[in-house]
Amino acid sequence: MRINKLNLILSLLGALNLILLSLPTIIVVSTSFTEARIVSFPPKGFTFKWYLELFSTEWFTKTFMNSLYAATICTALSIPIGVAAALALNRYRIKGVNGIQIFLLLPFTVPLIVSGISLLFIYVRMGWLGSIPPIGFALMIINIPFMIWSVSASVNSLDPNLEYAAQNLGAEEVQTFLYVTVPSLLPGIISGALLMFILGLTEFITSMILVTLTNMTLPVALYNSVKSYLTPVLSSASTIYIIIAVLTVWLVDKIIGLEEYMKII
Repeated sequence: MRINKLNLILSLLGALNLILLSLPTIIVVSTSFTEARIVSFPPKGFTFKWYLELFSTEWFTKTFMNSLYAATICTALSIPIGVAAALALNRYRIKGVNGIQIFLLLPFTVPLIVSGISLLFIYVRMGWLGSIPPIGFALMIINIPFMIWSVSASVNSLDPNLEYAAQNLGAEEVQTFLYVTVPSLLPGIISGALLMFILGLTEFITSMILVTLTNMTLPVALYNSVKSYLTPVLSSASTIYIIIAVLTVWLVDKIIGLEEYMKII
């Protein structure tokens, strides 16, 4: 009887936790379909007009494309760097490897605003302000530990006998790497790349410091808009982010499976 009561309490707490976590998402999504001109909950009526208005506005299309561009650059740079760093840290004897691993934790210990200001000083000196690639590079720097850890999990589970067998059969080191090592690391590479893309797409603090009017990303544009007014158009833009997150989870499940992904992370 006590076990049944305990299970009931745990189930109720789990349901309450799920409701609390889902409530902000439910409010944002539902208010994007309201007929009212201001955000209100519960929503009044049902309409898609705010989505039509959103995709017809220049500020959304421009800033969203900027975010996609920066996130793509962040992901593209993180893949070779993350793979090389994970292999080096887990396969080779490197002096000071513990110090390097601690150094890789700095993006989590140093406030993002400090990283953003530091990069701002560098970008001003280099004349890099006003373009998207430096933003993507900055997003890669602050998020690269996620990629390294994701690939490291696959490196640790890789059987080195597979590589030895390929070399014994006459494969050169480059062939072994391309046809044996990389395919074996794909779960970690894919999961890390998807995570880097989402983090690059949604990152706000560092982007707010580095962007200008010519290369503003969507999170910064949404923040600036929220300070002025709160309309269902902004809820529609937020819903787009939610849809992208759901599609990412679906893609991970289709490619490597959610169970394997949870083992990696």
